[in-house]
Amino acid sequence: MTPAGSAARWPRSEGNSRTGRAIDVDAMATTSDAINAALERGSTIDITTTGRKSGKPRRIEIVFHNIDGRIYISGIPRPNKRDWLLNLEAEPRFTFHLKGRTHADLPATARVIDDETERRRVLPHVARAWRRNDLDAMVRYSPLIEVTFPQA
Repeated sequence: MTPAGSAARWPRSEGNSRTGRAIDVDAMATTSDAINAALERGSTIDITTTGRKSGKPRRIEIVFHNIDGRIYISGIPRPNKRDWLLNLEAEPRFTFHLKGRTHADLPATARVIDDETERRRVLPHVARAWRRNDLDAMVRYSPLIEVTFPQA
């Protein structure tokens, strides 16, 4: 995990979440430098969670944000909790799929953020990125997680 306030950095090698074997990032077409560069900016990604009832993989497209070197995923405010968030509450380990110029499937862990003070600190950055002016609704209804990469 990354210390508070420091940038998320991807290690030179990492365990494969499916097999548990080490992946040599340097030998891959996508380098650790490319992964780190992709994590420096928010972007559209996919995440694969584990279905809380079915136990099956569930993949969705979503946006992540790098705020002060920490990785967050949020969403549009809505009173009902999203399935992906409920899945992460039940099983916080998931796969963070970079796509676009850099492709990588990164094992990750979610920390659901329910604390209002922390939500009020993070969500203004998301609101600005999305050009939203409904911060109170976002604090009340937007899903919000912090993402960590276990070996980063």
